[in-house]
Amino acid sequence: MAKNLQPNPSLEKKLNILAVIISVAVLALVGIMRRPEFKIQTEIDFSFLPPFHSTLNALAAIALIAALYFIKIKNINAHRNSIYAALLLSGLFLLSYVVYHFTNDAVKFGDANFDGIVDEAEMVAVGSVRTIYLVLLITHVTLAGVILPFILLTFNRAITNQFDRHKKIARYVYPLWLYVAVTGPICYLMLKPFYPH
Repeated sequence: MAKNLQPNPSLEKKLNILAVIISVAVLALVGIMRRPEFKIQTEIDFSFLPPFHSTLNALAAIALIAALYFIKIKNINAHRNSIYAALLLSGLFLLSYVVYHFTNDAVKFGDANFDGIVDEAEMVAVGSVRTIYLVLLITHVTLAGVILPFILLTFNRAITNQFDRHKKIARYVYPLWLYVAVTGPICYLMLKPFYPH
């Protein structure tokens, strides 16, 4: 059993390379998915996905809160399982989010007539709530892009039994990951009235 808990920095290096490759690929996908020339025309209507991927984000937030609780009470197995759940839910969220945005036009906050333009009257109607929404959205999207490689690096330190190094980075990564997971559903609920029905 002690042998299994030996730190494995060489495996971590390999996993970190994989983490960087995954992060770059995800950022590239997210960068092109809203560009009109990359839209995918399909007979399947994926407009049902936003509440689904919002729910996945909310469940990831719950799993993260559970992970923190379990590590505080030193239940390592439950902590690990909660992190696995958060990673799985976040991965499914990302898949759903990318599929939706490759197949649907972006919904704009305040676009009450669903014409893809937020005109002056619509801006007045939503008032300062639009600013709050945009601040949440911009911080959510920016942190989601920035935090992904660090989530994977933190995970890699844990699974290679480098727990001190894992804890050092987790104290910074965890609150940012939780912020991203919580603000995703908030942004969705704020945007929900502007999805075409």
